[in-house]
Amino acid sequence: MSFGDFIRIVFSVLIPPLGVFLQVGFGLHFWLNILLTLLGYIPGLIHAIWIIAKKG
Repeated sequence: MSFGDFIRIVFSVLIPPLGVFLQVGFGLHFWLNILLTLLGYIPGLIHAIWIIAKKG
């Protein structure tokens, strides 16, 4: 894990869509993460960590 990944994970814990945005920009995963975060913080957080970890 690089320092950049660590920073993205920290931002994801605070605001999950921000971590996803920093990883993939405005795209499907960003909007999906906003929806998941609106439905509940934990689903948005899990999705954000998954996106950052897979380095897609």
